[in-house]
Amino acid sequence: MAEEMNNELEGMKDLQVNDIVTGKVTKVEEKQAFVDAGYKVDGIVPISELSSLHVEKVSDVVNTGDELDLKVIKIEDDELVLSVRGARAEKAWMNLKQRLRQERLLKLKLQKLSKVGLLLMLVVRGFIPASLVERHFVEDFSDYKGQTVTLKIVELDAEENKLILSRRAVLDEEADEKKKQVLENLTIGDTVKGSVQRLTDFGAFVDVGGVDGLVHISQMAHHRVESPGEIVKEGEEIEVKILAVDADKERISLSIKDTLPGPWTTIEGQFQPGDVIDGQVKRLVSFGAFVEVAPGVEVLVHISQIANRHIGTPGEVLEEGQAVQAKILDISPSEQRISLSIRELEEKETSDHKVQREYEAPEEDHSGFSLGDMIGDQLKKYRND
Repeated sequence: MAEEMNNELEGMKDLQVNDIVTGKVTKVEEKQAFVDAGYKVDGIVPISELSSLHVEKVSDVVNTGDELDLKVIKIEDDELVLSVRGARAEKAWMNLKQRLRQERLLKLKLQKLSKVGLLLMLVVRGFIPASLVERHFVEDFSDYKGQTVTLKIVELDAEENKLILSRRAVLDEEADEKKKQVLENLTIGDTVKGSVQRLTDFGAFVDVGGVDGLVHISQMAHHRVESPGEIVKEGEEIEVKILAVDADKERISLSIKDTLPGPWTTIEGQFQPGDVIDGQVKRLVSFGAFVEVAPGVEVLVHISQIANRHIGTPGEVLEEGQAVQAKILDISPSEQRISLSIRELEEKETSDHKVQREYEAPEEDHSGFSLGDMIGDQLKKYRND
């Protein structure tokens, strides 16, 4: 008898709190279940330890004969309290730690909402802070409830029962991968469609398929542009030409100007030699003045063709921004060349004024008869009398 008891005692498991054991359900009551876990007494599983979800009756979850993985949460000589929920949580934490080490993703259903983020009721409770839900700010989370989303573990602490997840990290990785593919497929010289994302003082950023490229202000038009807003607006769909791609630095240089007809093409046939055209002085240099005669077409008026007198610098008679008229001496759009003269218009004006002054001057009396002659004749007649 004593030998049998010793054998039974030797066959009993030496259990401690937090141990994970396997047991078979021997009895089911309304609020608890009894389990043979190899201890000297059957263990008790309270209804609250059956699941992380609410359970009405124990029989809704387990039946007699079921084998369960259990966690020891209390042990004394004549009492053994076990937890199904604790064992599952222990297993879940181990699985989550492994996923974290391997950087594997989770695909889970969002079950609860919070003012500061989203909650997931796994075997353990996970939380997605508001800042980690999307790549942009989210004010209302109501549309997310019930959605199944892919998540990345960003923080895990089993002892503190803390699990922080991120959807934004997954979206960022997807965007980076898409960006990499786009950069690899872009070809310098291609013309592509894009959407204007934002404007800056120095240009516009354009989305060309998931990657933003820069259209520098100098590449927006053939003429001088003071502000990018003169040419494009945010949200506008435009065509751009790819000038350069730096995949390592994720930089793309774009041009709107190169998709437009050249300014010299637009003026072909519009001007002829001898025409007088309007222009605006854009720049003054030591040897002349650059005058814009059409958008993007600046022509040099040589210093010798600025005035009908000798001048030391163009600034003596012209200033930047001044509106002027000039005469076309010669033009060749194919060679992008126009010869202009302001002086010829001044010389013509001077000549015209001279003719007008001569025309308006009093005519001289060419009859040979004067007042002195008349008085002299009268005096001579008086002496003779």
